[in-house]
Amino acid sequence: MHIRTRFAPSPTGFIHLGNLRSALYPWAFARHNNGDFILRIEDTDLERSTQEAVDVIIEGMAWLGLDLDEGPIYQMQRIDRYREVVKQMLDSGLAYPCYMSEDALNKLRDEQMANKEKPRYNGLWRPEEGKILPAIPEGVEPVIRFKNPIGGSVIWQDAVKGQIEISNDELDDLVIARPDGTPTYNFCVVIDDLDMNITHVIRGDDHVNNTPRQINIMRALGGTPPVYAHLPTVLNDTGEKMSKRNGAMSVRDYQKAGYLPEAILNYLARLGWSHGDAEVFTKEQFVNWFDLDNLGRSPAQHNPEKLLWLNHQYIQNTNAEELAKATKPFAHELGIDTEKGPDFTQVVALLKDRANTLIEIAQGSKLFYLPAPAHSAAQIAENIPQAIVPALKELIETIKITDPSKEAYGAVFKQVLANHQIKMPALAMPVRYALFATTQTPAIDSVLVVLGKEEVLKRLSAALI
Repeated sequence: MHIRTRFAPSPTGFIHLGNLRSALYPWAFARHNNGDFILRIEDTDLERSTQEAVDVIIEGMAWLGLDLDEGPIYQMQRIDRYREVVKQMLDSGLAYPCYMSEDALNKLRDEQMANKEKPRYNGLWRPEEGKILPAIPEGVEPVIRFKNPIGGSVIWQDAVKGQIEISNDELDDLVIARPDGTPTYNFCVVIDDLDMNITHVIRGDDHVNNTPRQINIMRALGGTPPVYAHLPTVLNDTGEKMSKRNGAMSVRDYQKAGYLPEAILNYLARLGWSHGDAEVFTKEQFVNWFDLDNLGRSPAQHNPEKLLWLNHQYIQNTNAEELAKATKPFAHELGIDTEKGPDFTQVVALLKDRANTLIEIAQGSKLFYLPAPAHSAAQIAENIPQAIVPALKELIETIKITDPSKEAYGAVFKQVLANHQIKMPALAMPVRYALFATTQTPAIDSVLVVLGKEEVLKRLSAALI
């Protein structure tokens, strides 16, 4: 079997992490099996679908590196195909026109609920042998309904939930086309999956109730249902279903917050799937390990702290040059001119081990691109004690004849501290203040290297005047 999977979002809102997980798993399954991964945009909801939502979906998948073999394919561009199949089903007796008005249908449902019955269409217009149908009302455009099988059950082996069985008596005759001829969601899905030869449907378990209807339509059309894998819901950090209404962040929000796509992908992979105890792994390892057998059966819960921790791990282990390239846009947003001052890659290399996000790196880098501080006499007196001035002067003179390396600067500090019988904080704090007008910086020997020997001497000397 040549594996073919699909991600089929509706472009009716922004795409959040729960949505992206429904793209990641079918993508990984296709890649693991050398199959095809298809993006299908289910845009038949004309009132709610937007191009902006489509753009966010495509951009988010590209950002995560979820490459496509086919698509995006838009359902609205396939309307003629759907109408063709509806006509075929009408001609072959698989579907029929239903003239029951919406008011009559609502009245029927109210009566059924009052009688504590399950609300469902009663088959009034369903043609049967020997049955006399009502007179067709004037001026009423019918919906088209699928003749769902009567009796028996729909049974499928779900790759996540195990065997599921739904009685056909629980299913009424599904509307597959509206009065204006527009096809409905469950019908379009079946035709798409058939036409695109989809072998595995990996999606959220909110679609479980749709599956028996889709299987019945597919079998009626002579197709073989794909393997279904219904993923448990992703809950937010308060235990509610992840959604915009409950404060879920869009994929764009994570980009703007300075998260690395590799960290997001790793996090999503573990949000309902596992491979032993592996927590941090590459995209290549994930694809190599991924299978449907290790998908979780319980709802996964979003953990912002875990995601931030993962992002920190990836920042720590990313090449400084690559990280600098990713961080520059955030630095520029802060007004930092990365071309005027220390080498930005060196700055990033110095800051990355402590940072959780690219924004934190950009904020930390600002220190190295600000103008040299103009200290007042009062500020110097408060932050550079007279008792430390002799040691600071010796430090300046020794730096002048020292190689500009971390090891060499470290040795200089040790020598000056020993000569003056003082502790590191007593000298390092005044040096930090002289350089940046703050006492909070990364390791001072590394800072001297990044700032540059000439600039270091210039700023230290200015603080002694």
